[in-house]
Amino acid sequence: MTNSKKTDLLYLIDGSGYIFRAFYALPPLTRKSDGMPVGAVSGFCNMIYKFLEDSKSKNDHEKPTHIAVIFDTARKNFRNNIYPEYKANRSETPEDLIPQFSFIREAVKAFNLPSIEMENYEADDLIATFSTKQKGSIRIVTGDRDLFQLVDDKKDIKVIYLAKGISNHDLVDLQWISRKYEIPGERYGLFAMIRGDSSDGLPGIRGIGEKGAASIANQFERLEEVMSAAVNGDERLTPNLCKKLLASADYAAIAPKLVSCATDIALPEMSIDLPTKPKSMEKINFLKEEYGLGTSIDRIVSALGWI
Repeated sequence: MTNSKKTDLLYLIDGSGYIFRAFYALPPLTRKSDGMPVGAVSGFCNMIYKFLEDSKSKNDHEKPTHIAVIFDTARKNFRNNIYPEYKANRSETPEDLIPQFSFIREAVKAFNLPSIEMENYEADDLIATFSTKQKGSIRIVTGDRDLFQLVDDKKDIKVIYLAKGISNHDLVDLQWISRKYEIPGERYGLFAMIRGDSSDGLPGIRGIGEKGAASIANQFERLEEVMSAAVNGDERLTPNLCKKLLASADYAAIAPKLVSCATDIALPEMSIDLPTKPKSMEKINFLKEEYGLGTSIDRIVSALGWI
């Protein structure tokens, strides 16, 4: 794990989310020398640049003092052992994107950006463990609403939600969640378990949509409590809701492990300090030439103040 001293403000960047967002948001780009695809690499670098530039304009309270880029590894993880259908509905990773994963990791390493990935876990789980164990304020930079469950006003954990882009993001706190979904903000996890998520292949409680999930989340704090209430015909639940909950009892039993982020991962010792200029720019210059990304690389170098 990181050093135990208090940090002022740690930014956790969902690196895998950045990669896919860059790949799908930008037109294809290939290396001139041999046609190798590098569009996601360029887009990823541009997103890091925009993040660094945006950080400069923040007030002192919101400027990062520490940073870490978090990556997924293989698509399958411990959740597939619990529920084999987890993310099984997703299409295969595009062939043009596969080789770019390693290129992007090269770039992150060259810029001395702290990064981490661990087998059998998703980036969400590593981000959640950092958020739980690391002292100080946390900002989670992601386009994944699953991470709303980590928002905690007392601990000053917020999500910089990129659904609208880096420059036009939402800063998600408990009040934002409450306004958006009409639930107590701290119950987003329960709400998500009931609602389900088709993009992850998670059905939720079948027959109960977002409105019904919000109604339940306004009455209960935990899914176990909800299911007990359904068994006992609690008056806070309509007979129709009770019927649907009981019909999905098997799924409800595993939903907390599927939807909740793991927070107890044994993270390795690592520095999360902001990147410092390397003694040699050789690796960075190599990236520029090797992948034909002069402008993208130069922007990051400039944003870091290394020139």
